[in-house]
Amino acid sequence: MPLTLASLVHHSALKLTVRAGEDRLDVPVRWAHVSELADPVPYMEGGELLLITALKLDAEDREAMRRYVKRLAGAGVVGLGFAVGVNYEQTPAALVDACAEEGLPLLEVPRRTPFLAISKAVSAAIAADQYRAVTAGFAAQRELTKQALGAGPEGLLGALAAQVDGWAALYDASGAVVAAAPEWAGRRAARLTADVERLRERPAPASSVVGGPDHEDRIELHSLGTGRRPRAALAVGTAASLGTAERYAVHSAIALLTLTTERSRSLHAAEQRIGTAVLRMLLAGEPDHARAVAGDLYGGLLDAPFRMIVAEAVSGPAARAHADAHAHARTPGGAGHTGADAGGDPLGALTESVESAAARSGEAVLVVPEGERLVVLAADGGAAVAACTRHAAALEAARAVPEQAGGDEDELVVGLSAPAGPIAAAAAYKQAEQALSVARRRGRVLVEHEQLAAGSVLPLLADDAVKAFADGLLRALHEHDATGRGDLVASLRAWLSRHGQWDAAAADLGVHRHTLRYRMRRVEEILGRSLDDPDVRMELWLALKATSTE
Repeated sequence: MPLTLASLVHHSALKLTVRAGEDRLDVPVRWAHVSELADPVPYMEGGELLLITALKLDAEDREAMRRYVKRLAGAGVVGLGFAVGVNYEQTPAALVDACAEEGLPLLEVPRRTPFLAISKAVSAAIAADQYRAVTAGFAAQRELTKQALGAGPEGLLGALAAQVDGWAALYDASGAVVAAAPEWAGRRAARLTADVERLRERPAPASSVVGGPDHEDRIELHSLGTGRRPRAALAVGTAASLGTAERYAVHSAIALLTLTTERSRSLHAAEQRIGTAVLRMLLAGEPDHARAVAGDLYGGLLDAPFRMIVAEAVSGPAARAHADAHAHARTPGGAGHTGADAGGDPLGALTESVESAAARSGEAVLVVPEGERLVVLAADGGAAVAACTRHAAALEAARAVPEQAGGDEDELVVGLSAPAGPIAAAAAYKQAEQALSVARRRGRVLVEHEQLAAGSVLPLLADDAVKAFADGLLRALHEHDATGRGDLVASLRAWLSRHGQWDAAAADLGVHRHTLRYRMRRVEEILGRSLDDPDVRMELWLALKATSTE
């Protein structure tokens, strides 16, 4: 317990007597200071017990004492000690009344008690209190370490909450609550997501103090991690400011959780290397070897239906066509980077979203970075896939608002395969790549392969390369029609739409079937191709569809 005026009054060797302010003796004393200055306020810091003999004061002047005491109280002086038997045989009534009016405790110091004895008593009490705080801090550190080693972060949070007589919560890299203690604190901690997000934007280590969601408590937020972008955050809620012992406990918890976080990063890097090997084996058609290497690391992920996700970071709208022209197939597991800052790295942001969702739901997920790509293998219908689609939907919504558009910044493009098993991993990867290619061409964030299989092939004809091919194939017919010598393009479209049925096609055009036969011979002559060839008919029909979508 901190030293108070009451402690000094009850000190048997000091023999102090209370003359005013009896109801305010429980206030803590930070120091004892002797000053005979008429105005000692400039030298006060607050929290002091001021000791005087009134050597330079007229302690019997009521107005002077009112001004003097008022300034002391305003400066944060917690008590006034007046020595009798030096300049005054008893405490002047003017001083007693002034202290009573201001509510400033006034302690009468007998002549046989030197000020030095009071200063020593204050110093000894403060030292003893600090020693108790340090001892309690070390004890808390031992308990927190024990819990961290034995029960993990959950046990550490429980011990910390008990030490500070409040609550504690741990947040992951996405700002979601990972664990909280006591159990009721989880809901309160979840309401601080916005504050945690703001803290994560600052380089670690960083901290902030916020009011409780319902102004019920005082909450400290601390970032965890040694990198430029914090990996996690700790919240500590208490009814009042932390004391020395509680501060030791919080700092110990931060150190232990930071060590845990950094250790987790090292383990994560090792898991990522194993994941790369596992994915290579799956794509090579060796699911049994993949299971042997993975062991229990990925649980039942390799035995249940999963989805393959292939994500890519591409330049903004101005450079997307260039990126598409140079896109090529890659083998997963190549050397690359994951990006240090998810704020400017779309693949890093997706990784955080997917891994955090999987961790919260307790499901396994395999994430393999490969240069400007990211390959994810996640359980079908699980939290990781859902987080990926939500993340993509949020980016789509942001693109729709001009002021939120990314400009020339890197953007995310994602392809999602249909559900597959270990034997069909290579096919699932190809499906995800195909969906990724379509998403890139359409300017979409995410495309699912199942959407392509269930839809029509015609939207794929919007590709610029397909349109260029169609224009080249039909150019000669358009040039012929432009001279006014016939309507070969419309006739070809009608004939193909009727599957080569002359009478039906001629009726659609309102011409005689012999006229239509003549026009089709002219088409063959101009193009140098035979309409009897089914491949030619298919190419012409697709070319007509591609040009009609413009």
